[in-house]
Amino acid sequence: MDFFIDSLYSAFLLVVSLDPEMVNIVQVSLKVSTTSTVIASLMGVPIGFFVAFESFPGKRIVITCLNTLLALPTVVIGLFVYGFISRRGLLGPLDLLYTQKAMVIGQTILILPIVATFTIAAISRIDERYRKTAMTLGANRWQTAVAVFREARFGIIAAVIAAFGRVISEVGISMMLGGNARGFTRTMTTAMALEYDKGQFTLAVALGIILLGLSFGINLLFHFFQGRTRI
Repeated sequence: MDFFIDSLYSAFLLVVSLDPEMVNIVQVSLKVSTTSTVIASLMGVPIGFFVAFESFPGKRIVITCLNTLLALPTVVIGLFVYGFISRRGLLGPLDLLYTQKAMVIGQTILILPIVATFTIAAISRIDERYRKTAMTLGANRWQTAVAVFREARFGIIAAVIAAFGRVISEVGISMMLGGNARGFTRTMTTAMALEYDKGQFTLAVALGIILLGLSFGINLLFHFFQGRTRI
């Protein structure tokens, strides 16, 4: 018990003092996760909107595939991307392996189905009569789509927040594609795993406190925007 309290106290002091190594790790995590979320959102929101708004052959299969990808393990994504960007892979000449770009690629693949699926759910909640009313009032197809998008905006924002919450806490992709290089690709989760293996818990606990704080804030935002979709 004393060991736990001492570690917690030391970790708290580390957080308060803004230890340079800890700050760098947090910055790398936020940079990679934010970039991945932005890219996944720019791709996933249009995909989700198109699938929900349009009728086309195979729509149910597409939705089923997206739902299946929600449970795709991070190690599978890591292996898949590694095969492409390793020196003998198709993208080997780009020298992406063990860089932040590689982590962004893997994390984008991880959360793209989350953004797309949650966007589909947000658009699907909009009453069909809303779309028909807009068209009856003279709105063209594009204007109708914009109107529906505005009505579903809180659900779409919730999708983006949920994706960021998922990617900030993942460890498999970051470890396999980033290599956990100090000051370059070391994230909060990979640093926690490393410090645990070394038996040095202070930094790991400090990063855990920060990660819990971020997760709590993300969940508050997520539930806030979820609540707005029900208004």
